[in-house]
Amino acid sequence: MTPGTPRVLRAMNDRAALDLLLEHGPLSRTRIGKLTGLSKPTASQLLARLEAAGLVVATGTSEGRPGPSAQLYAVNARAAYAAGLDVNPRRILAAVADVTGETVGEFELRTPGRRADGVVRQVAEALDGAVKAAGITRGEVHRLVVGTPGAFDPSTGRLRYASHLPGWHAPTLLEEIAAVLPMPVEYENDVNLVAVAEQRLGAARGHEDFVLLWNEEGLGAALVLGGRLHRGFTGGAGEVGFLPVPGTPLVRQVSKAGSGGFQELAGAQAVGRIARELGIGDVPQGPHAETAAELLARASRAESGPYAQLLGIFGTGLATGLASMVAVLDPELVVLSGGAIVAGGEPLRARVQAELSELAASRPRLVLGGVQHQPVLRGALESALAATRDEVFDTSR
Repeated sequence: MTPGTPRVLRAMNDRAALDLLLEHGPLSRTRIGKLTGLSKPTASQLLARLEAAGLVVATGTSEGRPGPSAQLYAVNARAAYAAGLDVNPRRILAAVADVTGETVGEFELRTPGRRADGVVRQVAEALDGAVKAAGITRGEVHRLVVGTPGAFDPSTGRLRYASHLPGWHAPTLLEEIAAVLPMPVEYENDVNLVAVAEQRLGAARGHEDFVLLWNEEGLGAALVLGGRLHRGFTGGAGEVGFLPVPGTPLVRQVSKAGSGGFQELAGAQAVGRIARELGIGDVPQGPHAETAAELLARASRAESGPYAQLLGIFGTGLATGLASMVAVLDPELVVLSGGAIVAGGEPLRARVQAELSELAASRPRLVLGGVQHQPVLRGALESALAATRDEVFDTSR
């Protein structure tokens, strides 16, 4: 272990104080001292040091308490900025957050029918739109995290498991983006980023081991073990849409579009098919995810009839694939997320929980996701913010 030099110990105290300010909001010197265990003189020196470094600012005084008012301090929101992108075949969502985590700029770039060779320009355009909305410059963004379907193979740098995302499979794409953007850029699977959002802000807070099952445009999972994402050797951990399950064909060429596996049993596209088989005549037209959400929302309100049957069949399908995952991972928690699942609400969750209790040896608790507004983008921002804070809040350098 490295000896605790005064400089290192000061930096540890600085980071502890900054984290407390992020968690609690503006605090007085006395309150910071009590929460950190530091003496008043040491807390005063700490705040003076952080204020001089531009990391904290005085925000006013405390009111409503006996005695003289106390100066309050908060993290300087302008100390750093981080950005995130959520990419799918139809659009790119971009957002910029200040170092406190507040979103200060958002932008949506529609990309249907865009040429595959324009990906680098699209990324830059989406980021610049959010940067402009935030009132800052591109150079002020410390880090960017990009969420996409599939995963970039660490050995080749090429995107795998996402053949439906045109233009993102070029072997030099990551180098081309790095040449255009001035900040470090990281890439993460979109479902993994939903898990980050749930772990930091949502239903999985305080849990070290959990599985997140996502069902929207595709069926996927994120695996968090010991508090860390498990990505696998090629980044393909969680690509459960290809998982062999009873009653569906095997997916023999996963790099090509095709049917079979868990995706066919319980993906969004299965909901419309099941509804028609049950004789439901008013099946909405449109993208599979939107159709599934509408049908499952109706089914969640039904106590009997074909819609109740739809909820039961779909819930059994979800539980069937989950049983295989639970048998291997034995998680303490399963988070159900994505538009198709969330639309089914508590009735669908309860159905899956009941089915899973019969199909799996262990009994994980199932909960609905808590981050339902742009969870991929929120996870990208949280991931970018974590790395940015580690860099900016390090006063030992």
